[in-house]
Amino acid sequence: MKVGPPVEPVAGSSRTGRNLPVAVAVGLALAVVIIASLYFVKVLFLAVVIAAVGIGVTELVRSFEARGITVPLVPVLAGMTAMLVGAYWGGEVTGSAWGGTAWLVGVFAMTVLVLMIWRMFQGTENYVRDITATILVVVYPSLLAGFVALLLADPDQGPDRVVVFIATTAASDIGGYFAGISLGRHKMAPVISPKKTWEGFAGSALACMAVGGWLVAWLLKDDIWKGVLIGAVVVVFATLGDLVESVIKRDLGVKDMGSVLPGHGGMMDRLDSMVAALIPVWVLLTLLV
Repeated sequence: MKVGPPVEPVAGSSRTGRNLPVAVAVGLALAVVIIASLYFVKVLFLAVVIAAVGIGVTELVRSFEARGITVPLVPVLAGMTAMLVGAYWGGEVTGSAWGGTAWLVGVFAMTVLVLMIWRMFQGTENYVRDITATILVVVYPSLLAGFVALLLADPDQGPDRVVVFIATTAASDIGGYFAGISLGRHKMAPVISPKKTWEGFAGSALACMAVGGWLVAWLLKDDIWKGVLIGAVVVVFATLGDLVESVIKRDLGVKDMGSVLPGHGGMMDRLDSMVAALIPVWVLLTLLV
């Protein structure tokens, strides 16, 4: 939900500075990859998630390095992969979302311990600073992304639940984008993210609730109000997740985490709202649907 006019739009870009045709093309390509992997080979979708989150982790680690903060990339990526695989495998074996959760939390705790010991052997200088940043990366986005593996592991509706989550979260960005460029006037958080407006937030909310209600009724065969509730929760957490990443980028002095996705920026610039919304969506789907 990045809304508001840039100072000088470039050719082919929208008022937000985003190259809209390229952004749409990339978004559609990602949607095709996600849907194809989800409904044909679930494990392939898990591999797509691991790759995407791995790129996001790499972007975050490199942004820390630019400020002299050391985060060991390879061990962090190994822990992230183990968390996602453990969450999916635990859910598949036990047939229960809670079984996958136990694996996710257990592997997370072991990853943190191993990384603390790893950094210890690199010396004592800046230990607290570096290990704090390392644990942040292990939590955000690594641990949070593990909850998509829990959704996927559902024996009956795994792919459908993932689609509900992704589509509803994507609706937040799309609804906010178009409402913001056409109606955006009142700044939401000018110090953190000057382009965000309350009008854009309203557009996000309407889009999230509409998409959530529709997909829960269509794919999950449940009450529309549950999907509307999920959409309302998504828009709040997706927006907060976006703001959290904006704070991190401002502190590190970077505009985008990367440039791997033309028209979108870095992978973390796409994952920020998703990883923040994952846990509440998982909780609501587990308890209500």
